Amino acid sequence: MDNSDVAAVLYEIADLLELQGVAFKPQAYRRAARNIEQLDRPLSEVVAEGKLDEVPGVGEALSKKVQELLSTGELPYLDKLRSEVPEGLVRMLEVPDVGPKTAMLLHQELGVSSVEELKAAALAHRLRGVKGLGEKTEERILQGIKVLESKGGRMLLGEALPMAEEYVEYLKSSQRVDRISVAGSLRRGRDTIGDIDILVGDDDPGAVIDAFAAYPAVEAVLVKGPTKCSVRLDGGTQVDLRAVETKSYGAALQYFTGSKEHNVALRRIGVEMGLKLNEYGLFERDSGRMVAGATEEEVYSALGLAYIPPEIRENSGEVEAARQGRVPELVRLDQVKGDLHVHTDWSDGSDPVGKVLSEATRRGYEYVAITDHSQSLKIANGLTPERLRRQVDAVRKAEDLAGGVVALAGSEVDILPDGSLDMPSDVLNDLDIVIGSVHSRFKMDRAEMTKRVVAAISSGRIDVLGHPTGRLIGQRGPYELDLPTVLGAAAEHGVCVEVNCFPDRLDLRDADCRAAGARGVRVSLGTDSHRVEHMGFIRLGVITARRGWLGPGDVLNTLGASELAKHLRGRRR
Repeated sequence: MDNSDVAAVLYEIADLLELQGVAFKPQAYRRAARNIEQLDRPLSEVVAEGKLDEVPGVGEALSKKVQELLSTGELPYLDKLRSEVPEGLVRMLEVPDVGPKTAMLLHQELGVSSVEELKAAALAHRLRGVKGLGEKTEERILQGIKVLESKGGRMLLGEALPMAEEYVEYLKSSQRVDRISVAGSLRRGRDTIGDIDILVGDDDPGAVIDAFAAYPAVEAVLVKGPTKCSVRLDGGTQVDLRAVETKSYGAALQYFTGSKEHNVALRRIGVEMGLKLNEYGLFERDSGRMVAGATEEEVYSALGLAYIPPEIRENSGEVEAARQGRVPELVRLDQVKGDLHVHTDWSDGSDPVGKVLSEATRRGYEYVAITDHSQSLKIANGLTPERLRRQVDAVRKAEDLAGGVVALAGSEVDILPDGSLDMPSDVLNDLDIVIGSVHSRFKMDRAEMTKRVVAAISSGRIDVLGHPTGRLIGQRGPYELDLPTVLGAAAEHGVCVEVNCFPDRLDLRDADCRAAGARGVRVSLGTDSHRVEHMGFIRLGVITARRGWLGPGDVLNTLGASELAKHLRGRRR
């Protein structure tokens, strides 16, 4: 078992204990699980060196269970807990607004023991009759079930992308292949992905298809033929490979990238021009002569269109823009000069400031913002004003030792329910950058939440509105918020809105990025990293910004260090 496998077991134990009403122990198991997840080396090495007791939260009793897991892959204690709790109750905990107490209450009062039974009870309005619940709780639970169902068997972009890239690299290294790319919604950068699609352009694809089926992570080969193959990986993900002749690769890549609506629009243009477009190429309808097909660029050009980047192929105005030569220049990863939202071990991150700066240097960044939590977020070890002042000094010293990268001393400050900020103004004034974020009272109504966020934006004390809608993909929908009003306030006060790059946030989402750009509101890319490995999530934010039609001028992180400092200082006058 690797670190994530062990952590998953500990998280499940915590859930099961909590469902049984056990106090304190669940928090201990979760703390140990988080710290094991964040280790920068295999847990087996830590055990072999006799240093398991040095992992925070792993005491003597837990250490024995961890070692048993590593040596046998099993844990009788977990089996015992599973036998004591109906299986469906654990799944119910994935529904937003259903905690362990609510799950057990519903099980005891209504006999509900699965998400399906919970949904049926809510639709029949049975939940509102349970003491302590009510009509609003019932509505929120139904909304939470909808969020859970919308994810279904889909993966986060941040999970699917590295999985697909690893598969593609394996194919490139094991066989000669003329052309290869991911396709489908993954290539378009959708925030969740169903199956993974890979396209190969090769005139003799047999060897590539054999290699595809022989990939070490393949659990089962579902279909295998001369031009296509489908497999299921160990974790249940389906991956489909399609092979076409090299001369048709561009047309096939365009076709299998989609979206369906975008492709329909292109085919309609083709019909108007007497052409036929499919996955094999663009052809004259009467003669059958192939007009284009080897590259996507020549397909679009033959249709009288400028090239349209994959991320905006959603039939949302891009075809008309391409006809008029108005396809926007989209921001690129290589234009990003720094990360503007990173946590350290001063709050709930795992790495010291110096390690963050080293990683920023390794990535070629000009700057990185240290933005640990403020005091009201006690669960994240939020900083008091005194601790934040000490951290600022530590950041300045670490910057002197870093050798070039600029360390922005900042904070992710809580926006309190009344719209005030969880840090005195005199402390905020001494910071290089301030992110204001909502971390509590998500259930405020639309008017209250909008007033709360607008008050923070209007305070003149924040530079960036962090994860503006609060969504967690597949876990929690966005809170009630009048986003147009919020964006209007951001435009008026020169506050940026964040594209939080963490895979389960990607908040703002793509459509909201486009709305921000239309109002002249800059976005700020922040990985919300809690360990240095998370800093790689910046590319997910870039993809989201591109899907929102944003160019380099729309993104704060494309400013150089001196330009950024000038911008931030100008806001503090």
